[in-house]
Amino acid sequence: MEEMPVKGGSQGKPMEEGGESNQAETAHEASRKKKRRAATSEELKRALEEQKRLAQDNYEKFLRAYAELENYKKRVEREKANLLKYGNEALIRDLLPFIDNLQRAVEHASGEKNNSPEALIQGVELTLKDLMRVLEKHGLKPIESVGGIFDPNLHEAMMQVETEDHEPQTIVEEFQKGYLLGDRLLRPARVSVATRPGSPAEGRTEGEGPSPSPEDEA
Repeated sequence: MEEMPVKGGSQGKPMEEGGESNQAETAHEASRKKKRRAATSEELKRALEEQKRLAQDNYEKFLRAYAELENYKKRVEREKANLLKYGNEALIRDLLPFIDNLQRAVEHASGEKNNSPEALIQGVELTLKDLMRVLEKHGLKPIESVGGIFDPNLHEAMMQVETEDHEPQTIVEEFQKGYLLGDRLLRPARVSVATRPGSPAEGRTEGEGPSPSPEDEA
């Protein structure tokens, strides 16, 4: 009786070799994945370190900018305080020579018994002209009033004068000089204004400034 060949006897070895091959491929794939994970982890670490460095740089820049801003604010405050305290320094320095001249004129007039009053008046007039030139250099502008038309933005009418020699609302006389500082009204000119004879008397010309206070009249 013939022996039957055992099934799989000749096939067993190739099957074992195929299993080992699959296991090797699986191990190789696992190794590659592990390497990829390790590489990804290193990249993440480097990216994190870079972000930390950028964050530190930005924080230091913020601190420097904040310190500069604080120093700028302090400097502006000092300059503002100095401006309020010494803002008129240039003007006062320019006025000092006139104080000296007036003091010398007073001393000269009081020391000379036979001193001519005309000479004193002439000296004061010259000093006044020089003083006006200095003030005009600093922005002061006198308001020219007499002969002009009354402007409530520049003039304050103290009285009305009935006359046929001037057109109504013409300024006849100036009681106190008015001045502008740049384009801003520093003090209105106090004037008298012409009106037609027989026209109704009014306490003030229409549109004029407020009546003078007792201190101003004094």
